[in-house]
Amino acid sequence: MNDETRQQAISKAARRAVHVASGRAAPAAVPDDDTQPVGIYLLCFYAFLVGIVTGLGAVVFRGLIGAVHNTFFLGRLSFSYDASRFTPAAPWGAWVILVPVAGGLVVTWLVSTFAPEAKGHGVPEVMDAIYFRRGVIRPVVAVVKSLASAFAIGTGAAVGREGPIIQIGSALGSTLGQAMPMAAGQRITLVAAGAGAGIAATFNTPIGGVLFATELMMPEISVNTFLPVALATGTATFVGRLFFGGEPAFLVPVQLGALPNHPGSALTMLLYAVLGAITGVAAAGLIRALHWAEDSFDRIRSRYWRHALGMLLVGSLMYVLMRHAGHYYVEGVGYATIQATLYGQLQGGLFLLALALAKMFATSVSLGSGSSGGVFSPSLYMGATLGAAIASAFQLVLPGVPVSAPAFAMVGMGAMVGAGTGAAMTAVAMIFEMTRDYDIVLPMIIAVAFGLGARRLLSPESIYTLKLTRRGHVIPNALHANMFMVQSAAQVMETDVLVLDAAVPFRDLLRSPGDPAFRHVVVTRNGQINGVLRINTGLRKAVSRDDPSVTLGRLAQHNYIVVAESDAAFDVINQLRQHRATMAIVVTGDASAMLRVSGVIAKEHIADAVASSIRIFPARANKGTRSSPEAGDPSRGDPPASGAKTENRRETES
Repeated sequence: MNDETRQQAISKAARRAVHVASGRAAPAAVPDDDTQPVGIYLLCFYAFLVGIVTGLGAVVFRGLIGAVHNTFFLGRLSFSYDASRFTPAAPWGAWVILVPVAGGLVVTWLVSTFAPEAKGHGVPEVMDAIYFRRGVIRPVVAVVKSLASAFAIGTGAAVGREGPIIQIGSALGSTLGQAMPMAAGQRITLVAAGAGAGIAATFNTPIGGVLFATELMMPEISVNTFLPVALATGTATFVGRLFFGGEPAFLVPVQLGALPNHPGSALTMLLYAVLGAITGVAAAGLIRALHWAEDSFDRIRSRYWRHALGMLLVGSLMYVLMRHAGHYYVEGVGYATIQATLYGQLQGGLFLLALALAKMFATSVSLGSGSSGGVFSPSLYMGATLGAAIASAFQLVLPGVPVSAPAFAMVGMGAMVGAGTGAAMTAVAMIFEMTRDYDIVLPMIIAVAFGLGARRLLSPESIYTLKLTRRGHVIPNALHANMFMVQSAAQVMETDVLVLDAAVPFRDLLRSPGDPAFRHVVVTRNGQINGVLRINTGLRKAVSRDDPSVTLGRLAQHNYIVVAESDAAFDVINQLRQHRATMAIVVTGDASAMLRVSGVIAKEHIADAVASSIRIFPARANKGTRSSPEAGDPSRGDPPASGAKTENRRETES
């Protein structure tokens, strides 16, 4: 064996030893997206296009719902449909029970044939694409989701229209991000922009749309991500207003009396807190009921029979309500019931409570059996009816207490949405935008806080994240800055490092007294850095201890970088990734003076720095934290922090 062949064999053994040090095989290469990022101005232009198309998509989607609803319920073809008005009795009599069944069969065929991910309420699939599929959503999802949800809502399924338009907007953003060369992080930004644009166009809530994308969709927040999202959301809202008008989603009484300005309001504030806590319990109940229904219906093997049975139950409930209460009530998005509750047209605490429970049952059965639609509108419905019912109870128990049933209904809407989805700021902002009543903001904040706290005690996962958790995809539940990123290399590095000449035999290093089982070595040649060596148990076993020709220079790896002590950890990590280096050598001095090795930074040192920065946050954050702007900057081509954490973890284990 000549020297060159011997050198290749030794180097190969050394590399293999690094991977098998803990008894594990070398991991397979992780595919990466090295596409260069586009400029922020071009990304904003793409977001502008996403906003326009999503706004038009919301218009077409609502038109489809109207056409399906009028055809199946009224027997006439018309795209005009005001969800805030009760649907008149269908001319089919008792056969109206089969209307949801007919729509359910169409939904099942569309979803099963073309896009299984279009099933359900949509938002979890978007979050899954952001955190686990690098923002990739199939273009066909936008079309299938539009048709399936239009048939579901139009034929009476007790689901909302915001979930579908969120998934539709996200699919449009992802499609554009796949068609145009850009970094994965920027594609994710367009996905979040499409989601925010969809919900803003649906409810005429631009602030709520931005907050929704920020709280639930965006893995990191910076100027480079916020600007495209805000631009898409504002554009979609403008397009929606051109077709739907600028009126708020719900009209409220002029004299709402949310919180009278006198000392007795302290008691009213306490009652709002109680409302929030009760609503949080109801939100936890909705989450559990939804997944219980999914598990129950999954026992039926046939998708068609499964969904047909669920829609038959919903249709029967609709018919019973029409016969005994005068309206279908739980049919579709339920905005007519919300509007009637806000104006005090629905009386009786027990009746309102019954409507809330009926909607929970109908929504759980609809989605659990395989329908396509959102949970945002059903949450608004349940919050409004439950809030008005609780107000009636307070008025009965505490006569004379300053309690307004419409105000409690509005606060209940926000508390239910905030508790169920976990998006507290979104809930407060959207209810304010949907009603344009500023007096409701203060009690809304109190109720949402208590509702979110109560729900998390009973159900740690939200209605969006529980579905993903059940499939093994854990979604981060907190947003904080990764402060280790601003540390200097000197703060992160390992200082217990040996600096040895390349000619030193490997056996001499092993014979050093008190030598630890794990060691980093910087190898020099003629006074200059020549390579790095990571000595562990596997390397000790793979390389002969007695062969004097096996020197440190033969074993050294040359995929390293050199950084200064003052370099930021973010830049060090970025260089390690770009150069695919195994180690960073930290030095002092400059080119005109002799460089001195201060330490090294390997991937395990970065992991230690991450762990130490998380310790200052509550223990809950240790389960999962959403990254900060520093954790992945799409403008620089970095992937989202979730992918980066997974990749680093794999390499550290090796």
